[in-house]
Amino acid sequence: MMKLSIYDSERRQAGTADLPGQFDEPVNSDLIKRAVLAVQANKRQPYGASPVAGKRQSAKLSRRRRNYKGSYGMGISRVPRKTMSRRGRRFMWTGAFAPGTVGGRRAHPPKAFKVFGRKINKEENRKAIRSALSASMDASLVVKRGHRIPDIYPFILSGDAESFSKTKQVLKALTVLGFGAELERTSVRTARAGKGKMRGRRYITKKGPLFVVSGSCPLVKSARNLTGVEVVEVSRLNAELLAPGTKPGRSTIFTSKAIERMSREGLFS
Repeated sequence: MMKLSIYDSERRQAGTADLPGQFDEPVNSDLIKRAVLAVQANKRQPYGASPVAGKRQSAKLSRRRRNYKGSYGMGISRVPRKTMSRRGRRFMWTGAFAPGTVGGRRAHPPKAFKVFGRKINKEENRKAIRSALSASMDASLVVKRGHRIPDIYPFILSGDAESFSKTKQVLKALTVLGFGAELERTSVRTARAGKGKMRGRRYITKKGPLFVVSGSCPLVKSARNLTGVEVVEVSRLNAELLAPGTKPGRSTIFTSKAIERMSREGLFS
């Protein structure tokens, strides 16, 4: 069982606490990756073209020799066509319906009925979360992931931090605790390449510290204005939050109240 120091927002030591047994799970990167991919797949929303897109017009055209309004002997390809106008037996046709024609259907459009979700066993998912929890307490893995952490990491934050209602309070606490370099790293954002810029995801931002709190509290709203910083209730933890991009070892700050609740309720065990 691992014992960690408890620090307040002024970096004063306020005691020690034992981590519950959920943090003793060996780190299994393959299992974590499987759980993260399942979370990402289940978040995908269905999308696709209308089933009748490009098929709304009648494009029936006879190829028989003596059929009226047929295209036999006209010296044109056998593409489905719709009739726009006529003069006697001479018709003006426009290609339609076929994928190769203007205004025609797409050959292989995205299907709205396609299911992207993946299944994962409950026990397997809990084991992956426990494995990601262990990785978040390993300073070497956290540094390897690219985070800039203080020399006191890992530690437990005093439960009083859950009452912070102002973003400047959270920013000051993180700076005092030694996450100033980490906040500088996450404040840099880069423009995404490609058409994603037109679809509501213009910038790419880095993942920063993750606050884990015991329940609904003012910190949930006050910390969300900091780029890269996220706050989650301990009962809502998942593998993707603890290992973004399937890479375990995110810098995670647990409050003492969150540790107490995890131990009391036996979450993810």
